[in-house]
Amino acid sequence: MFRHTSAGGGTGVEEHRGGWRWLAALAVAAAVAGGVATRDGHDPSPAQPPASSAASAPRSSPPSRPAPTSTTDHSPARLAAQVVKHADSARVNPHLLMAIAYNESNKPHDPALERAWQKIKPDAALGITNMHKAAFDEAKQGRGFADRNWQELPDDPDLAIEAAAWHLHDLAAQLPPTWPAPYTRDELLALGYNAGANNMKAFAHGATPGEVAQSYLDRLHGNWTTAGEAIRSLP
Repeated sequence: MFRHTSAGGGTGVEEHRGGWRWLAALAVAAAVAGGVATRDGHDPSPAQPPASSAASAPRSSPPSRPAPTSTTDHSPARLAAQVVKHADSARVNPHLLMAIAYNESNKPHDPALERAWQKIKPDAALGITNMHKAAFDEAKQGRGFADRNWQELPDDPDLAIEAAAWHLHDLAAQLPPTWPAPYTRDELLALGYNAGANNMKAFAHGATPGEVAQSYLDRLHGNWTTAGEAIRSLP
């Protein structure tokens, strides 16, 4: 079985076996980000003095306010213009790049949470396109973002899209002219983005994707229509 390693195959890290893994880690990451507890697990806030008898008298409660709702748009569709721009520069299919952005949106991409998670898992993938450091550093060689750092990905979605586009470009250069497997070029590139270049070439020559790689391909198919709609929505 081929193991999943989005945008940087070969690390052996299954970042996307399911969104549940990220959800299970959020509480830990949030604690790291917020620094709520001391090392021995106790609340560091000072003890409060006992309430006076006057304070204990019943008082009317202030009217409750509705919880604020976030207006931040986290949908990959908001990045459609950047997807088209960088896909054209890297000479890859913008529809594919958009679908991969949707595939990689199955975990939270809040910068603070990503950095907190990285403290627990230093080799974690970063940014909205979930790139590992090795893949990012390879993709930036000789490119317009060569002076950028992998650590910037959580805060810069445009950089993440640009790096993913050129990573797909480099994967495409490793495909053979023809292949016996029943996969399209875009499907193989998506598998390469998920499982690494060596596995991509093995799939092209007839190897069967493992559970995680096949799940990634299935999600790509499921996101394909939505990704196309996001591209076509541009003026």
